[in-house]
Amino acid sequence: MQPFSTTLASDQLTPQQQDIVVADHRYRADLSAGQVRDAGPRGELGHPIVHVMGGKNVYFLLTPHERGRLQVLPVAYDVRRKEWYDVAASALRHFTEVTERAVHWTDPELTFNSSCHGCHVSQLSSNYDLSTDSYRTTWAEPGINCETCHGPGEEHIRAVSQVGPGNDKVPAGSKLITTRGFTHDQKNEMCAPCHARMSPLTNGFRPGDRYFDAFDLVGLESPDFYPDGRDLGENYTFTGWRGSACARSGQLDCLHCHTSSGRYRFKEAASANQACLPCHEARVQDGVAHSHHADGKVACIDCHMPKTEFARMVRSDHSMRPPAPAATIAFGSPNACNGCHRDKAPVWSDWVVRKWHARDYQAPVVRRGALIAAARKRDWSKLPAMLAAVRGPGRDEVTAASLLRLLRSCPSDDKRPAILAAMGDPSPWVRAAAVETAGEQLDAEVVAALLAVTRDPVRLPRVRAADALAGLPASAVAEGRRADLAAATRELEASLTARPDDFASQSDLGQLYGRRGDTARAIAAYEVAARLRPDMAAPLVNVSLLYNKVGRNSDAETVLRRALAIDSTSPSSAAAHLNLGLLLGALRRFSEAEVALRAALARDPRSAAAAYNLAVIVARDRPDEGVTLSRRASELEPASAKYAYTWAFFLAQRGDRRTAISVLGRALDGGAVSADSYTLLGRLLTEAGRTTEAQALLRRAAGDARLPAAGRAGFTAGR
Repeated sequence: MQPFSTTLASDQLTPQQQDIVVADHRYRADLSAGQVRDAGPRGELGHPIVHVMGGKNVYFLLTPHERGRLQVLPVAYDVRRKEWYDVAASALRHFTEVTERAVHWTDPELTFNSSCHGCHVSQLSSNYDLSTDSYRTTWAEPGINCETCHGPGEEHIRAVSQVGPGNDKVPAGSKLITTRGFTHDQKNEMCAPCHARMSPLTNGFRPGDRYFDAFDLVGLESPDFYPDGRDLGENYTFTGWRGSACARSGQLDCLHCHTSSGRYRFKEAASANQACLPCHEARVQDGVAHSHHADGKVACIDCHMPKTEFARMVRSDHSMRPPAPAATIAFGSPNACNGCHRDKAPVWSDWVVRKWHARDYQAPVVRRGALIAAARKRDWSKLPAMLAAVRGPGRDEVTAASLLRLLRSCPSDDKRPAILAAMGDPSPWVRAAAVETAGEQLDAEVVAALLAVTRDPVRLPRVRAADALAGLPASAVAEGRRADLAAATRELEASLTARPDDFASQSDLGQLYGRRGDTARAIAAYEVAARLRPDMAAPLVNVSLLYNKVGRNSDAETVLRRALAIDSTSPSSAAAHLNLGLLLGALRRFSEAEVALRAALARDPRSAAAAYNLAVIVARDRPDEGVTLSRRASELEPASAKYAYTWAFFLAQRGDRRTAISVLGRALDGGAVSADSYTLLGRLLTEAGRTTEAQALLRRAAGDARLPAAGRAGFTAGR
């Protein structure tokens, strides 16, 4: 980060010869005037360039924007190619399963104050004011200074000045952070805040602190990674590094290969392979035999840290894995062989490495990647292998944490033992991921395990446990655990206010307050989230439920229609259509409700709620369609007693008593139990003349402990 000047421009940049066209705007950097010209439908504007960020791969230009924002301008300079390009378009990842659009250059994703987290300047204070949605951001120095890693230096300078020259020891009382006594993990985690795809839990991280006390980490659950762990979007190294054998050994840290300022220590060709000493001395000494390339043709990092490019920035893979062209074939991820041999296909590279190596070293990479790929698609046919991959001493930490998060959407109870076991994993990242998934289905065993995690030595698992237990009534918590849960909940709430300018944090606060029954604060948090990002539908959908809860149905309808104005066609809009349909149905505006519910079902064909509620509406005058839709709902969620009862009720109404009896019998035998189902089945059996079966059913209902006591008493009286 440095101030823009005409001297910098003449020394480092070349003039932009052609406009960058984005939609109906044309942008050009006018370096002599120190601005980016913006020609659009309303005429031409000039956005002043006040700061320049980068320089290794790219120079980004920053301009003052409304309410104290520093905004990344829409054109940037590619240092290596010496050309100007469109910033937002360069950041598209071209996912196969997600539709992306380039953001406008004024989008919060391109706001320096909120998106850069102080990694390009030192001692940054965003000074954000939520009430006015404005910043008064300051920093001590551009770039990364000594105090970033060593802490405030004022006391150190005072203490040294008293000792005098010639003493190389840090004086007592200097309060300086020294890294000489740091473990390898502490050194790695000192670098991680700026070199990780993360979310903050606090703003108080100091070098030497534990990473997972201050941050969460994104894993392979994100489509920014290929399923095998290679980078697709920008992931900033730390996730891949944690998956490397070098990191797992506990014997290597960032400062082995990098200086404290981040520069690579082994740039010279003659010393390039020294980075891999002393652990791999034999292979370094006989590089030709190991690499199967002529001496000097490749360095260790060429094969084990291949470079790829995203958004015009070159980055090195830090997973340290050998080339895996088999993973390229399976997942489309890059590999080192074809990074050089661009004229060859991955199949050729795969054949070559298999000819060189008798052991199939690629198999574990492909196997783990296949599990991630299947879990992303919610294909649970590999569930036993997934569960095996998340537990046990041989598990890969990155794979385990990622799979545990993906397993949240798995409906099978078979996952329970592995998830409960993972809550005791040595890795706080894995423990936290297990907690997130366990919280999807609370029962006595899970609640007890989660309450134990509220005393975890590391903050991340604690706050995830507090989040999972947020909706638990106080009466369900043993008195000896209430203080632990309360403390963890305070940490959770503090973590969600670490970045008050982040709409997702505000939305998460809304969820937390809502689950705790604090409706007023939940509404306020969702309204803040919607104000921060009026282009996002999710906070509007969530707050609509709370408006409905407190009787503000007009407001609920307004925000749902706003949400659908933002997005009405993608699968993600199904929730807005569904909630609007439910609201309109409750208001007895049935024809409008039907339209909304049909739209919800079209966008999410697996929505049992949409199918059920649509069935209730259409059954009034279209009984056959009511049967079809209620059957669909019940088959989508066979554990729902309500859906099975409704299907059977509509069948009986249509005169198909035999099928209705069969539906209710299967539901009750399968555990979908309700007093209504018992009552309806008993009546249908009686009407069919099967009184002995009806009486036996009443006795069964009277003794079914899954029914409320009052319900069982009614059957006892009837018996």
